[in-house]
Amino acid sequence: LSALKMLDVGKWPIFSLCSEEELKLIRQACVFGSAGNEVLYATENDEVFVLGMNCSGCLGTGDIQSTIEPKRLDSLCGKKIACLSYGSGPHVVLATEEGEVFTWGHNAYSQLGNGTTNHGLVPCQVSTNLVNKKVIEVACGSHHSMVLTSDGEVYTWGYNNSGQVGSGSTANQPIPRRVTSCLQNKIVVNIACGQMCSMAVVENGEVYVWGYNGNGQLGLGSSGNQPTPCRIAALQGIRVQRVACGCAHTLVLTDEGQIYAWGANSYGQLGTGNKSNQSYPTTVIVDKDR
Repeated sequence: LSALKMLDVGKWPIFSLCSEEELKLIRQACVFGSAGNEVLYATENDEVFVLGMNCSGCLGTGDIQSTIEPKRLDSLCGKKIACLSYGSGPHVVLATEEGEVFTWGHNAYSQLGNGTTNHGLVPCQVSTNLVNKKVIEVACGSHHSMVLTSDGEVYTWGYNNSGQVGSGSTANQPIPRRVTSCLQNKIVVNIACGQMCSMAVVENGEVYVWGYNGNGQLGLGSSGNQPTPCRIAALQGIRVQRVACGCAHTLVLTDEGQIYAWGANSYGQLGTGNKSNQSYPTTVIVDKDR
């Protein structure tokens, strides 16, 4: 969830539905949806409001009706929001500063982590296997969810047709499950999801990837799916600090400020100067004068 100044908020058309008085109170905001037509924001006094289209109940208002006036989410008011992620299903995963996790929206693949496939029209806390865990980061694929805890553990749930949950199978995961395999004894510091893949950066700067790889977005030099975490060998000796994913491409930032990109590139999203997909990490040349 980004802390946006009022000037920045005004750049999003969705905020034209808010009054000047309402805009002045916004402390945090997250604009989401396929066209930026839905928003969740928190005010200076920790009230939480939503506004917009409400596809599949992703506004959490208890129904699927769009709203052109801000509606308050009473269940989240008073809770300081730490981070939020939106899956294109659509579903929403949110973590509070206390480390609690709430989900709502589309749930046909159990991406809400509540053990059912019933859509969630209001925010509900996810507690199974997360009791006494403080979640510090969340990420969503199109239909799967991932969270990172303060002790460096990763938990996933939801759609798993390509191994994006990292369980070693392709069975959907209805409740949070810790991702182990080669991450068992690693401390993870950053996570990200593509549409159907998952990524984790560990404290020594290594990057582990799993899930769908049809566009080379896992950076393994192949296009085969990966059902469990696998280290990107091509980044050996490079300390990665953060990873970010688009629908089918991936970027990382190193401790030396370099950017590497790989995966789908049909729109030039890798910044390599061409539109060829890349299955290995490729250096992005940044014009430092711009």
